[in-house]
Amino acid sequence: MINNERVQFIIQAYKDDSESVYNTWFVNNEARLKAFGAIRRGVEQVIKDIKEGTFPADFKGSSLEIVLTAITEQKQVFEGAAHPFYWKPKLRIPDIYENNTNKSLFGQFLESCIKANKEEQIIKEVVKLSHYNIKGLGPAVANILYFIHPTIIPPFNTAMVNGFNLLFKEKKKLGSWNDYLEMRDTILQVNDQYKNLLSKDLGAISGLLFDIGVGKIVVDGNAQMVIEKKRKELLKKRHQQVQAEIEEENTHTKIQYLLMKIGKSLGYDVIVASNDRAKSYNNENFSFISLPEFPDIKIDEDVKRTVALIDVIWFEKGTTKIVSAYEVEKSTSIYSGILRLADLALTLPNSEKILLYLVAPEQREKEIIAQLKRPSLAAKEAIKISYILFSELCEHCESICKFGDDHTIMEKVAKCIK
Repeated sequence: MINNERVQFIIQAYKDDSESVYNTWFVNNEARLKAFGAIRRGVEQVIKDIKEGTFPADFKGSSLEIVLTAITEQKQVFEGAAHPFYWKPKLRIPDIYENNTNKSLFGQFLESCIKANKEEQIIKEVVKLSHYNIKGLGPAVANILYFIHPTIIPPFNTAMVNGFNLLFKEKKKLGSWNDYLEMRDTILQVNDQYKNLLSKDLGAISGLLFDIGVGKIVVDGNAQMVIEKKRKELLKKRHQQVQAEIEEENTHTKIQYLLMKIGKSLGYDVIVASNDRAKSYNNENFSFISLPEFPDIKIDEDVKRTVALIDVIWFEKGTTKIVSAYEVEKSTSIYSGILRLADLALTLPNSEKILLYLVAPEQREKEIIAQLKRPSLAAKEAIKISYILFSELCEHCESICKFGDDHTIMEKVAKCIK
């Protein structure tokens, strides 16, 4: 079934394309790496809510919505990942909201998968879930599991199924658990065969299937890969997206730099996200401004790894006491940023009050306000997150550095949700 030369040619072409999913999403993507810890913590909250009976009878406003929105923020590869979980009242699906037995089974499934560390354990849970025949709950669940076990469970959506069928001349169906598991077997076989070209993380090969499925990579009748001229519009659109992402990343770096600059000028130790310390701005390396490693704040190691990905944190000089934390939002990752700040707030002792901020462009203000008003956040008194607009930070940076006394000066440029 698998033509070695043909598949190798396609994989290499996929990797060589600077605007493929491989190069724009899978490699060198800080937002992708940051999402894993935040989504895992979000899934743990879903499990907790189901156990405690606080999970609502609707997708909207639930902890599951936070998880799925964090996943869809992974741009085009996961676009539409939340749709299968929307509550459809006329069809009464997916039947995990009104049906308490199914809700509990779903929670138990997630808990078993998050605790599992072996492939056979996870596949056993997937098979069990499929046998429950919970109406409307299909292989879209794989998009959640991928962020928990990225080397075992490949993601799953329409484009990937289409790409799989085109590449391997199959007829797999979107909503079938059996077809998903058969697809997975083939994906793992090919991924192992070409591990020198791809990655143990199944996001790489899934991105290949996605690019084929949306028509960016076209497999013709002669089993060769060509980029058709009639696809120019699609390629042009992707090129524009890549350019926009580069501009966003430059802005993100600038805002991180300003936050570190302000923190240092106010007399604090500052640290930038662990995967950003190789960056530089204004001819200053972040490694020369930031603490070299995250201070030992005596929290669980899993939480610490998540918190260490917060964009900028200020500490009292020479101590491990955090005074403020900042998540810089671009066009994505609002949910992931909120989850990381929430992790920090809920982990630290109640006596240790810190100021938490989202820092975002003006065009995202309404979206941020809506998310900060979410019932799941409003119900937690320990979590108070304000936001700062890029324009306000840039305009007042020098004044804050010159006239500010301590971290509370940031409240002057911040806005809070009442």
